[in-house]
Amino acid sequence: MKDLILATHNPHKAEELKAMLPQFNVKTLADLKMMDDIPETAPDLEGNSFIKATTIFEKFGGIVVADDSGLEVNALSGAPGVHSARYAGKPRNDTRNTEKLLHALLNKTNRNAQFRTVITLMSAKETRQFEGIVKGTINTQPKGADGFGYDPVFTPEGYDKTFAEISQHKKNSISHRANAIKRLVAFLNEHPTFC
Repeated sequence: MKDLILATHNPHKAEELKAMLPQFNVKTLADLKMMDDIPETAPDLEGNSFIKATTIFEKFGGIVVADDSGLEVNALSGAPGVHSARYAGKPRNDTRNTEKLLHALLNKTNRNAQFRTVITLMSAKETRQFEGIVKGTINTQPKGADGFGYDPVFTPEGYDKTFAEISQHKKNSISHRANAIKRLVAFLNEHPTFC
């Protein structure tokens, strides 16, 4: 089983991605005792994902997977987008972020949104990026106790429950990260020499 470094400090993200990558020995930054924050200075998800992957690859080598995700709301011209994690300011606070989002959507009739992930896969041979999207709508109030981030206010297309109300297993099968990971895994299966 090959090692793969997942460039994150987020324990929720690590659990989610580990469940989707059983064929790899996934190591997180915590496993590698790297507790430094990686600056996310790019103006978009693609750039931040690339910065994270490059930073970890230069430090540890091997195979690195890094992602950046955001919630993009139509009525807010794609916001919070790249600023999703710290939408309400620093330090990151999911409750304050959600409250700010709901306040920004007061009196808005268009509540369509999408979660989008961009994953960067980096090795000594090459670098690839994979995108995953799940479309849905923003509720007027939080529902559900599971999940994290904006999950309690996001209802995916085709469902009548929020991401925080459906099972982790179901969410993992339909989420933006799941869609990006499926593309990543398909690529790795088709190109075993990449690693």
